[in-house]
Amino acid sequence: MNKKIPMRKCVGCGEMKNKKEMLRVIHTKEGEFLLDATGRKNGRGAYLCFSRECFLKAVKNKGLERSFKQAIPNEVYEQLEKEMEQIETE
Repeated sequence: MNKKIPMRKCVGCGEMKNKKEMLRVIHTKEGEFLLDATGRKNGRGAYLCFSRECFLKAVKNKGLERSFKQAIPNEVYEQLEKEMEQIETE
């Protein structure tokens, strides 16, 4: 029997991809926004492709804001962008 692969939709480009190939952005109970590369942390999650392009699309079309049903401050986007650059260079 085939094991089901969990699929998630990118809030940037809108494509469905394997959950393991994506980056999870979470909103914690404390009100923090974090990148969750492991996909295991607690919190409401939204998924992005591992590309700067999708990140920028998500910022432009407010994909993350829709997912979390709230406005996201610019500092958060800047922080996520920095973290994403670090992940891309590893």
